[in-house]
Amino acid sequence: MAENTERWHIFFDGRVQGVGFRFAAQIFAAGLGLTGWVRNKEDGRVEMEAQGSAADLQKLVDRLKSRPPILITECDIREIPLKDGEKKFSVLPSF
Repeated sequence: MAENTERWHIFFDGRVQGVGFRFAAQIFAAGLGLTGWVRNKEDGRVEMEAQGSAADLQKLVDRLKSRPPILITECDIREIPLKDGEKKFSVLPSF
């Protein structure tokens, strides 16, 4: 893993379910070479873990924020420990 690799755990609030958020996240993350996962939460939020360079992680968040009809009103980002051996970015079943 590159020295500047980070892993972010993110909760997104707003109009984030039923608008293609998870699949957009998967496409954007794969294009940036990020690994991790995304899933819908029962409370209407979307939860994500993504791993890569801080710059690419921020690009992912920025792209999602600028993609109608997605409307992110709050984004809670926390850095968490890296996960070794992860190969791709996946859409997980809703929690």
